[in-house]
Amino acid sequence: MARYTPESKDRVRDAVDMVDLVSARVDLRRAGPSRYEGLCPFHDERTPSFGINPAEKVYHCFGCKASGDVFTFVMETEAVDFKGALELLADRYGVELELEDEDPQVAARRKRRERLYALLERAAAYYERYLWESDEAAAARAYLTERGFGEPVLREFRVGYAPSAWDKLMVGSLRAGFTEEELYAAGLGQRSRERGTLYDRFRGRVMFPLADQRGRVLGFGARALRDNQQPKYLNTSDGEVYHKGRQLFGADRARAHAAKAGAVIVVEGYTDVLALHQAGLHNAVGLMGTALTDEQVAELARLAPRVELALDADSAGREAMLRAAKGAAGRKLELRVVPMPAGTDPAELVLRDGADAVTALVAGSVPFVRFRIERSLASGDLGSAEGRDRVLEEVREVLAAIPRGTLREELTRLVADRLDLSADLVASLVAAAPAPAASATDGTTAVAVAPRGARAVLDRRERTERQFLALCIALPEQGREALRGVREEEHFTGELVRRAARHLRPRLATPLADLPPGDEELAALISELVVEAGRAPATAETLQVEGLQLEKARLEREIASARADGRLEVGRLATEREDVLRRLREWGSGV
Repeated sequence: MARYTPESKDRVRDAVDMVDLVSARVDLRRAGPSRYEGLCPFHDERTPSFGINPAEKVYHCFGCKASGDVFTFVMETEAVDFKGALELLADRYGVELELEDEDPQVAARRKRRERLYALLERAAAYYERYLWESDEAAAARAYLTERGFGEPVLREFRVGYAPSAWDKLMVGSLRAGFTEEELYAAGLGQRSRERGTLYDRFRGRVMFPLADQRGRVLGFGARALRDNQQPKYLNTSDGEVYHKGRQLFGADRARAHAAKAGAVIVVEGYTDVLALHQAGLHNAVGLMGTALTDEQVAELARLAPRVELALDADSAGREAMLRAAKGAAGRKLELRVVPMPAGTDPAELVLRDGADAVTALVAGSVPFVRFRIERSLASGDLGSAEGRDRVLEEVREVLAAIPRGTLREELTRLVADRLDLSADLVASLVAAAPAPAASATDGTTAVAVAPRGARAVLDRRERTERQFLALCIALPEQGREALRGVREEEHFTGELVRRAARHLRPRLATPLADLPPGDEELAALISELVVEAGRAPATAETLQVEGLQLEKARLEREIASARADGRLEVGRLATEREDVLRRLREWGSGV
């Protein structure tokens, strides 16, 4: 696998705006001279415990203990490896990456993919230009206008038009230096059955570029304009760069909006996505059909913790919702269903009733469990005792998976009313049903990003030790002097904090430098201390007080140990402790 030079990684890190990066996921507010804070994106909380230090470009959550730098943040929030995080950040901040010497075969494969990406990008630009500039595309422009689409949203999604001639794209691409084989591999050309002659795959169609999360064009979705033009929709076939089961149309455009909103709206088609974005719902993505895959569900989970399913109210749409629930198992994903009117898709609804109508429908989404239960009640045979028993057996496991509370009680009453049973009977049957662990029936499952350990409750001494080190970072000149007055084995009670003190002694001005590879615990603690250092204005006085608190704690441990061993220095140690207490009182510190 190709490796990037260390200098490339440093340039990317230097280029990243930490506040800009994290703000796509977290509403940040300034909480100190070098600190911003907000609700942690890695665990549920109501009071902010997540902070970043924008200068050092690290983050730490004092709740779930998640820590890291710009690369770790992207790895965790985008579910990519380090290489993927590096490439995403390089693209976002305009940094050119340099490769180390690589294996010739690896280099050839990389250059091959880069050629295909370049060819697809060229095709997207050509189709877009042809839509707006050619006389032939007048019918396509009229069709898009009739569907209610304005030029801004069409430009944003780079909608285009493929000319009806057999070889216009091919001829232009060959002149630009690409080969017939590359056109075929990119899914832009296909061969005739008789003579194997290559010709343009897409002709006389409205073109929707399909991009990855980095915005690179991987393929196209194409809609026919004529009634006799089959198929109505034609997609790029799976190949070297495009894989339909992995893609969500518009995910590159919706990603930041979904992160801000905490929700992503899922629709079926390209025009549905455009209509919702034009209506102000910029967190919408499309499935390009109803064949929802596990990979698409995983991508939805990376976009936002809540998924609003605004699919057609037909059997195919309902099946897609059930597949979404099944794919949600094992992920922190809340599924909700937008009640779409029968026979109407989002694009038609926006055109007919306006943006406010679809916005209201999305706001009125219901939990997936309600949809699932109402579907069972609507499709079951409620006219016979046997039919009601079958429906009851189906819904009781769904109800059992819902935590006890208002929603479960409300849905239990709904089932009882529709089945003409007593609510107590339904509740007792639900209580007897096994509640499945991490069930997909409610669309909510285990946490996607595991906390870095349970919320640790630090005792007062350890809080003092960490606060002291954080102040040393905040005031490196005074911190160096303060650290000279402490002895790691005596003043710090835990080995991890001792390692942190040893690491920091020569590096207070650059605390994140030279961290030992593989020591994740130390890296996390140093990140925590750096974030804490930016929390509030640090003064030499507060540093001196924390140093006295450290010394007091050391003397108290020494006194307890001396008493236990019957040593005679208890009196001397007690005198020293009284002197420390006196100095703390002079500073007005609680002791």
